[in-house]
Amino acid sequence: MNPPLVQPDIDPAETREWLEAFEAVTNADGRTRAHYLIDQLSDFDVHRHGDLHGRVTTSYVNTIARARQPDYPGNLAIEQRLNAYIRWNAMVMVLRAGKHSNVGGHIATYQSAAVLYDVGFDHFFRGRTDKFDGDMVYIQGHSAPGIYGRAFVEGRLSEEVMDNFRRESATAGLSSYPHPRLMPDFWQFPTVSMGLGPLTAAYQARYMRYLEYRGLKEHQGRKVWAFLGDGEMDQPESLAAISVAGRERLDNLIFVVNCNLQRLDGPVRGNSKVMQELEGTFHAAGWNVIKVIWGSGWDRLLEKDTSGLLRQRMMECVDGDYQTFKSQNGAYVREHFFGKYPELLALVADMSDEDIWKLTRGGHDPEKVHAAYAQAVATQGRPTVILAKTVKGFGMGEAGEGQNINHQLKKMSADAVRAFRDRFALPVSDAQLDDMPYLRPEPGSEEARYFAARRAALGGQLPSRHHNVPALPIPSLSSFDGLLKGSGERGQSTTMAFVRILSTLLKDPNLGKLVIPIVPDESRTFGMEGLFRQIGIHSYLGQLYTPQDAGQLSYYKEAKDGQILQEGINESGAISSWIAAGTSYSNHGLTTIPFYIFYSMFGLQRVGDLAWAAADARTRGFLLGATSGRTTLMGEGLQHDDGHSHVLSSVIPSCISYDPTFAYELAVIVQDGMRRMFAEQEDIYYYITILNENYPHPAMPEGVEAGILKGLYLLREDSTTSKEAPRVQLMGSGAILNEVLAAAELLKKDYAIHCDVWSATSLTEVRRDGLAAERWNMLHPEAEPRVPYVQTCLAGRRGPVVVATDYMKIVGDQIRPFVPDRRFVALGTDGFGRSDTRAALRTFFEVDRHFIALAALKALADDGQVPRSRVSDAILAFGIDPEKTDPAAV
Repeated sequence: MNPPLVQPDIDPAETREWLEAFEAVTNADGRTRAHYLIDQLSDFDVHRHGDLHGRVTTSYVNTIARARQPDYPGNLAIEQRLNAYIRWNAMVMVLRAGKHSNVGGHIATYQSAAVLYDVGFDHFFRGRTDKFDGDMVYIQGHSAPGIYGRAFVEGRLSEEVMDNFRRESATAGLSSYPHPRLMPDFWQFPTVSMGLGPLTAAYQARYMRYLEYRGLKEHQGRKVWAFLGDGEMDQPESLAAISVAGRERLDNLIFVVNCNLQRLDGPVRGNSKVMQELEGTFHAAGWNVIKVIWGSGWDRLLEKDTSGLLRQRMMECVDGDYQTFKSQNGAYVREHFFGKYPELLALVADMSDEDIWKLTRGGHDPEKVHAAYAQAVATQGRPTVILAKTVKGFGMGEAGEGQNINHQLKKMSADAVRAFRDRFALPVSDAQLDDMPYLRPEPGSEEARYFAARRAALGGQLPSRHHNVPALPIPSLSSFDGLLKGSGERGQSTTMAFVRILSTLLKDPNLGKLVIPIVPDESRTFGMEGLFRQIGIHSYLGQLYTPQDAGQLSYYKEAKDGQILQEGINESGAISSWIAAGTSYSNHGLTTIPFYIFYSMFGLQRVGDLAWAAADARTRGFLLGATSGRTTLMGEGLQHDDGHSHVLSSVIPSCISYDPTFAYELAVIVQDGMRRMFAEQEDIYYYITILNENYPHPAMPEGVEAGILKGLYLLREDSTTSKEAPRVQLMGSGAILNEVLAAAELLKKDYAIHCDVWSATSLTEVRRDGLAAERWNMLHPEAEPRVPYVQTCLAGRRGPVVVATDYMKIVGDQIRPFVPDRRFVALGTDGFGRSDTRAALRTFFEVDRHFIALAALKALADDGQVPRSRVSDAILAFGIDPEKTDPAAV
């Protein structure tokens, strides 16, 4: 049987004696001594009686008592009028959009959070200036209409643009949610994919500190504010980084959780209290927790209540009760909240039902919100979370205030709009109600002057995204000359080639300090341990211990100014750090060059939503998918074998994907990627797969650079000029290109088949080129048709095309439409991974040299170039079981 939420006081007199004793110690020796005694009592109890579920929450009242509340620094009357304008604009923008185009929008979320935002914008959120880089504010996605409503009042947005809310395809419009990709001068952070805002905000705050510890940016006291919803906190990502923030004492981070107690379809915690739950969670993670539960009207009642019953009743009611109360009226609240105890009814006997109904929740009281924000920005040594209780749809009355349906609410009746106008005393006549005009103060009015003055005092506009930074001097390709010359007979992996590239960049006098190596927990696996001593692993504490491997050359060295971000077994955190580094050019005015290396299987598959958010945020940087492919990681098996990351990366428009085989290919790709992202400043990022398989690397053939970057080039040409001899075009990438080369030798030696071998460094880029040509030709029917790049490569070359990769067949199939005039075969590793040797796995998935040769022979037989018996002979010679189970079907 679960214990009740509130334990009864069985001996009030004894309770009073303990409280008086505590107060006496506090007065005599201070609060620190008093809490020391509490801790001693708790330790004694645990030692004597064993653990008891300890208390990590406080009473269900405001953390900041009225006596400790600072004076409000603004003009409340003016701010309330401006708040009403913004509320109105947010509402009518959605209603007008629905009326004109039926695209809809969200009304209720911003109405619940309006005061939370307004107090911040008017008194706390500092914009960028010539001397200050500005605070960062993560706006909750569904609140976007209110931010647009404020921008209209500021004169940043026109009425025409406001009317194009959610209409962007052919007009100057406004994106539905915060999208830097769609509004690159306005929005800083994409947040509407719930949970990603709090996660990336925490790592953004950490990255800010990282730059400061490394001396790349001066400490300016900047803050990262993240506005969240209580329902959003159910996302695992929402709470994923709070331990990091607490552990690293990120007092530059402030979460504001709008606790309107409601999800999309019902209460967040109908049977309990989400604010208490979150308080305990954040307290345990080392955060400063400030609860803003009750508005100022409740202060008198709490002070007047000497029995403690009001606090008890506040705790007894669960969130489902509180939501119901705010969907009713004052009489209902009197009966069902105060009416449980006669003493509480007597407490409000002098109040009318209307007075009771006007008792607001703390998140709607600017004085309470201001007090919380002031304490948050002054708190040192730990992050702060503000839990602010509100009503979803506040001010919307019967149209949606505190009701389950309000998330889907896109329309309001004329009576509801009129009631909204009256509630907030807005200057809209009855004749204007049908048109629902946008509102802003008259130029030169007291409100207009006040509004402008508050923003001027706090710096530049917010939200606002900046992206004008100097281009970086990119090293020439010759800087990686050692990789261009090949490895001779010595085998090496492309992972080691990447480490050599990284080492070269770290020594570059212009770029070295700007390179940000990021790893989850696999530095030694990737051969990066040599960097530990060279550049160190970042820790805000430095290194307080002697590492176990201190006697080794590459010992585990942590330092405050360490350059490597070693994130532990934490792909979500690592990519969040990568996003922070890859957007540093915008958020800090400092371009940094992040390289995040990870097991490819645990990359895009695990953090796909963050990879999309990175694209939206216009991140620039490199993702390195190590141990890539489904057959390269010997012995690991299903969950480690990646056969689809290039499928996942191909769907992200700003992600440029490559699957190189040789060191010189990797060098060309990285050098050109740096040119595009950090010199030309394209808002793209790279996904490059690299291998742990060792093999000799040839020197770079002359003139192949352009083909490497376009995604396809001729690696080895059969010089036979006979037009009668059977010929085939073999393509491969990554781990399987060497099998393609071996297949070409086998075909020529044993079957007299001539093969041209192509390195397909990026089939995704080849496909994109083909699609671009196809689209241009459709739109320019009378012009000379453009020819897809792959067709220009194959022009004049005979024979079917066989493409083999270590990924699903769909990766090779991407270019099938653009090879229309010949037979096309794609080989790949569809199916679940297996534990085995590389050779066994490649045979199992039918991508080894024998299956590549067999596919070529079959294609030639289908074209009538060789007899079908030769295919049967090859099956026998290669030891292939024709009845072998399809690996994709297992």
